[in-house]
Amino acid sequence: MRTRSGPWTTALLFAAGLTVALPGTATAAPPAPVPKLELDRYLGQWHQLAAIPQPFNLNCARDTTATYTLDPNGDVGVHNRCGTWTGGIDEIRGTATVNDPVTNAQLHVSFPGIPGQDNRAGDTNYIVTALGPDYTWALVTSPSRLSGFVLSRTPALAADTWDRIDEAIRIAGQDPCVYLTSPTTGGREGVTPLCAR
Repeated sequence: MRTRSGPWTTALLFAAGLTVALPGTATAAPPAPVPKLELDRYLGQWHQLAAIPQPFNLNCARDTTATYTLDPNGDVGVHNRCGTWTGGIDEIRGTATVNDPVTNAQLHVSFPGIPGQDNRAGDTNYIVTALGPDYTWALVTSPSRLSGFVLSRTPALAADTWDRIDEAIRIAGQDPCVYLTSPTTGGREGVTPLCAR
């Protein structure tokens, strides 16, 4: 297994400063978080099934996951991992700190050793804007809406669930067409705009 800790390594650095500009999104008010995120239910492994492309995830070819655990300080440990285009593994570890104790759904994610992203305290860069029943899927965006990730507990979702996710993306003020599907073993293999799935 090959590991790296540079800013171009894995997906799901979760909008920690590196974003792709999308017209008409940067000046809007941040998307609303879910009313209440139960952190203990949010812990565990998530599969990335779609995302707005970012410079730091270009090395990720497939099977991108994020695993969340409670760390000794009461923050959330973040372990992002993906398969690369050359068949290797890229991964990075960080910390998510809750910035909004009312909802628990707005966090600051940091990654040690990544310039500009290594401070455990900082502005919100990770908002859980939608959650499926029983925490089976989640939509995560940045305050600027310039990044977004569709996460799932399983590598595949039913068509009606995708319809709900499309609606959640629109409610968050984004366009499903800027999300690309993420190849996942046991799920979708191709890379297509979410609106064309």
